[in-house]
Amino acid sequence: MAISCFYIPSVNVIGQHALDEALNFLQERGFRRALIVTDQGLVRMGVAQTLSDALARRDINAVIYDETHPNPTTTNVEAGLALLRRHDSECVISLGGGSPHDCAKAIALVAANGGDIRDYEGVDRSAAPQLPMVAINTTAGTASEMTRFCIITDEVRHIKMAIVDKHVTPLLSVNDPLLMRAMPASLTAATGMDALTHAIEAYVSTAANPITDACALKAIAIIHRALPAAVARGDDMAAREDMAWAQFMAGMAFNNASLGYVHAMAHQLGGFYDLPHGVCNAVLLPHVQIFNSRVAAERLRDCAAALGVNVDGMNAECGARACIEAIQALSRRVNIPDGLRQLGVKEADIPVLADNALKDACGLTNPVQATHEEIMTIYRNAL
Repeated sequence: MAISCFYIPSVNVIGQHALDEALNFLQERGFRRALIVTDQGLVRMGVAQTLSDALARRDINAVIYDETHPNPTTTNVEAGLALLRRHDSECVISLGGGSPHDCAKAIALVAANGGDIRDYEGVDRSAAPQLPMVAINTTAGTASEMTRFCIITDEVRHIKMAIVDKHVTPLLSVNDPLLMRAMPASLTAATGMDALTHAIEAYVSTAANPITDACALKAIAIIHRALPAAVARGDDMAAREDMAWAQFMAGMAFNNASLGYVHAMAHQLGGFYDLPHGVCNAVLLPHVQIFNSRVAAERLRDCAAALGVNVDGMNAECGARACIEAIQALSRRVNIPDGLRQLGVKEADIPVLADNALKDACGLTNPVQATHEEIMTIYRNAL
């Protein structure tokens, strides 16, 4: 086995009322000026102001940047960075799901390293750690609150840039299920399927190791059990807490084993059509695993077992098919669209999407390498 590096924030707090612990952490570290990066939905709900007020009670003066786009853009990063500099912020606090977390990472990285966020596209391009960052999660799926991944849409090239950098790992991650109660069913489903994708892609990854395997399989099992309950009833706090743990474990898995073609392909859909990332992942996941099953059937059989399938007596190929069917059944159960055509994806755009996906896949750890034609076929099958 190759040498493995395991990346994770220094401190991670999970559970109901975890937010209080995080705010005390900030106070103890002596921070006095913070930039809160969030979105307008959380501002309208009053969550951002509640956080700002709680910080003020701890003598931390916060300014709010709330223009984060659902697929955060280079413009968002530039605007947030300008506000950070005007306020002379010492730290960055992200509040929300993957979009505010990624936007905040990009702001904090450029604040510490200079230049433009485009300069850091790729793997470990920065020279210095980002500004200290605390990531407060309000969804259960992206795990961006604890990873070294940052995805930003380049509005000029109409692509999603993948920034994979140990220096964008937050100092502290917060998963408080009480902050997740307000998630609508559609967002709960999309983010939950995003977490499932993370776990499965990490498990079939060529960089998987015993730690990532354990995290991935446990995450899959919990998601299979808890996601339908969280979608059906948002105030089911047991299901919400289960999903907080599951998405964090899936994050631990892919943060260290990396991802594959599902994400490379979904990033192009998000950048090209501005589509929700979790939904794109969910639609693509079974089709990419059909492709992967030629070399990863035994691993997919393990995933099938974690998804509640009785695989006793099944060979690897049958187990892989059972896994794919179980993914599709879970998607239907939480009302994920059947295909990309329902999301507005056009067949005429597939050659460009496939070209960009192959570029994005460089450095990812899919178990089998695909040609341009094979990526186009996967997109077409997912229509």
